[in-house]
Amino acid sequence: MTESLPISSDLQQAMAGWEEWLTHVRRASAHTITAYTIDLAHFCRFLSLHLGGPVSLKNLGRLEPKDIRAWLASRSQRFEAASTARALSTVKSFFRHLEKQSGFENAAIFHIRSPKIKKSLPRALPEIQAGEALQAIATQHDEDWMNKRDLALLALMYGCGLRIGEALSLRFKDIPQDDALTIIGKGNKQRMVPVLPVVREALRDYAAACPYPFSAGSPLFLGKRGKALDPAIFQLQLRKVRAALGLPESATPHAFRHSFATHLLSAGGDLRSIQELLGHASLSTTQRYTHVDKERLLKAYESAHPRA
Repeated sequence: MTESLPISSDLQQAMAGWEEWLTHVRRASAHTITAYTIDLAHFCRFLSLHLGGPVSLKNLGRLEPKDIRAWLASRSQRFEAASTARALSTVKSFFRHLEKQSGFENAAIFHIRSPKIKKSLPRALPEIQAGEALQAIATQHDEDWMNKRDLALLALMYGCGLRIGEALSLRFKDIPQDDALTIIGKGNKQRMVPVLPVVREALRDYAAACPYPFSAGSPLFLGKRGKALDPAIFQLQLRKVRAALGLPESATPHAFRHSFATHLLSAGGDLRSIQELLGHASLSTTQRYTHVDKERLLKAYESAHPRA
């Protein structure tokens, strides 16, 4: 990617070193590294136009806060605030890396505040609707094995709190033999999640019905032609279920992960345990679910408060 950028050879080498550091030291996922390199490439392309020529490490060292604000302003017309906040964080990470590796210094970037992001609460489905979706997802295809596949995939998200990417990254050898499953989540962080018997049974039913042969390291979830399942295919099936049941547009694959957490909280689960199950790095991320579970909190208030 850096070969096509309007940058000098020294900056190109610095960016290559930063990507190598992300890969081998920070051990960031391939998806994260791709997102970071795209953000940094956008920054460099803007600077080449803003400064009127190829960008070098010397140029970066001379940047002023007004230059960086001009870049952020250009992004505000095309990107959401969350995307721009991540891009600014990416550039700050690159500058910190340069400081540690080569003594590069420019504090201008660190004087820039991140754009304010409107925090949206996770939208969970009621338990009845989640159950209906599980039933409906198993009836969308003409081929029975594909119905079993979609049921197993959705059961992992709702029954174990997995992200769709985490579920689709599973291999055949990962099918749990007992009541636990090891997941590699964001940032290559490993966590253990309990597996309900109904989820384990759904996985085994799908594997037994799949017409394609598995090896230990082959993808667990396969598409119609025997290749790794494209997440867009499953998302399409869920949209069909959503339309058939009259579910809100927020009923995406990720909503079932939200539902997993919210329903656990409603049943009395503690935040620390839910944080571990979801693989959240920060408890503050998990605390969003306390705002969603209003019904349980109101019941607790009414039953415990002397003036209720």
